[in-house]
Amino acid sequence: MPRSRCRAPSSAVPVLPLLAEAASAWLARPPLLLGYVGVSILAAFVVRGFSGFGSSMIAVSALTLVLPPAHVVPAMFALEIAASVGLLPSVWRDVDWRSLVWIVGGCTVATPVGLAVLARAPENLMRALVSAVVVVVALVLLKGFVLRATPGPAATFAAGCLSGLLNGSTGLAGPPAVIFYFSSAGAAARGRASLIAFFVATDVFALLLARASGLLDAQAAVLALYALPFVALGIWLGHRRFIVTEPDTFRRVVLWILAGLGVAGLVLAAVRYSAAP
Repeated sequence: MPRSRCRAPSSAVPVLPLLAEAASAWLARPPLLLGYVGVSILAAFVVRGFSGFGSSMIAVSALTLVLPPAHVVPAMFALEIAASVGLLPSVWRDVDWRSLVWIVGGCTVATPVGLAVLARAPENLMRALVSAVVVVVALVLLKGFVLRATPGPAATFAAGCLSGLLNGSTGLAGPPAVIFYFSSAGAAARGRASLIAFFVATDVFALLLARASGLLDAQAAVLALYALPFVALGIWLGHRRFIVTEPDTFRRVVLWILAGLGVAGLVLAAVRYSAAP
């Protein structure tokens, strides 16, 4: 009688071949494109290591110039989690848990709506939306936007809903949360710590939803794996620059870079729209 063989569940069988096929296709891309992706990720996470935010705004706006948003956004969820988890224990005591509950709650409610938009919207429209969000946020922060009073639960929840809509559809949960925490009264350490905790919670939730929705495919996974070394190096370099650079000067440079990338994305979207049949 032949021996029975133990086999993995059928759902797990195609995973490794799919990843291997996606990895081969990825490495077969032009070296210039691979270099552009690596440099973009590195620059984005240098900013993240310095300021505690900004990596998604830079990376998504840069990468969606050359890659489909449906691959970039889920990959960025995974990379943001990797960047945030290591920082969270050191800032745990500074987190503003009261506001975090409301803003994460709003983001949780609205993220599925954003994912539905990502799954159905035309690719060029998504590129334009990402770029427009980046330009607006960069200009708002460059103008020194400040909230005169600390927002209550309703306003905090609304900011979370806006974050969730952007998180699911463009991978940019950060802009409303950054404006909320860094334009409110309070210590910078509290705002930075709350943002780190916010990114862990919202990106874990969004990544699970993306996986359940079928958006986390082999191409997105390979992109995330390719980017991980650049993420680690960027975080390390950003922390070193934090020690020797004036924060206000560095942030203004970052915001101008963001605005430039956003404008470039809008121009590219307009060119592709005009060239479409």
